[in-house]
Amino acid sequence: MVKKIAAVIIIMIMIFNSTACSGQEKKRYEAEFVLIFDTVTQIVGYSESRGEFTRQAQLIHDTLKEYHQLYDIYNNYDGINNLKTINDQAGKAPVIVDQRIIDMLLFSKEVYDLSDGKVNAAFGAVLKIWHDYREEGIESPEKAELPPIDLLIESSKHTDISKMIIDEENSTVFLTDPAMSLDVGAIAKGYAVQEVSKIALKNGFTSGLISVGGNVRSIGIKEDTGTPWKVGIQNPMGQEGDNISHVNLSNASLVTSGIYERYYIVDGRNYHHIIDPDTLFPAEYFASVSILCSDSGLADALSTSLFNMPFEQGQALIESLPDTEAIWVFLDGKIKYSTNY
Repeated sequence: MVKKIAAVIIIMIMIFNSTACSGQEKKRYEAEFVLIFDTVTQIVGYSESRGEFTRQAQLIHDTLKEYHQLYDIYNNYDGINNLKTINDQAGKAPVIVDQRIIDMLLFSKEVYDLSDGKVNAAFGAVLKIWHDYREEGIESPEKAELPPIDLLIESSKHTDISKMIIDEENSTVFLTDPAMSLDVGAIAKGYAVQEVSKIALKNGFTSGLISVGGNVRSIGIKEDTGTPWKVGIQNPMGQEGDNISHVNLSNASLVTSGIYERYYIVDGRNYHHIIDPDTLFPAEYFASVSILCSDSGLADALSTSLFNMPFEQGQALIESLPDTEAIWVFLDGKIKYSTNY
């Protein structure tokens, strides 16, 4: 649950040599802030001054915060109808919402079809059970246990995305099943990063990286070298900072889903947070899946989709999509790449 304290931007370091650009010197700066989307956000970029970079970082922070509040399923905010509002009104009444919710939920329906239901924004009833058991297991490891399968099966009866009624003309969303709830954890961060990157670019942020909990979106190229941004892909079996590969990003996104992100332990076994809609238990195909494509929202959705699919099915999906690549890390440490990676 999001803590009710203010996120503060911290300008951390200024590194590398300045580089001339249009008669002005640009230098590389970094900023970091916490809590938004329950994770750490890092921004790297080139700017003519520390003050200008701080302005850009503040814009990114404030815009991400708006998206976070709109897509939050745990907290209410004054004057905002968000996903929690929609869930609270399930089976009762349509909720008038911001266009950014409408757009994201329309995208989630496209993702549902593309992934053959492996990513389902209406899967909240099942995910809530796992969330509650995981939180209890983390807070009290000695009490950690698995959700009863009967409870999961019963909840899965309330995950029909066709019962999410979007009225674009009236800007409303209505869940016709009162036991249904939305959870966009597999989509929201990436979707928000993509939209925020567009806004940042329009406001003069032309060379930088935005990383929200590992959802990375590059804007332009590095000002000092004229080369793409180089980003590492974490080894899910190793320590933080141990990478299995690096990718070059230029106006592109890299998103990874893995077993190391959020998990708890029951009887000595790790149970991560990515739930297979077919088994209703954590998926057991891979240790991580990374997606490289231009759209961060699509990359976020695909990383979860492929994580919940056998390799052959995921490979076929990736090969059907233009300019989209994937890296699969299997539970035994073996690595496979899409054809054009």
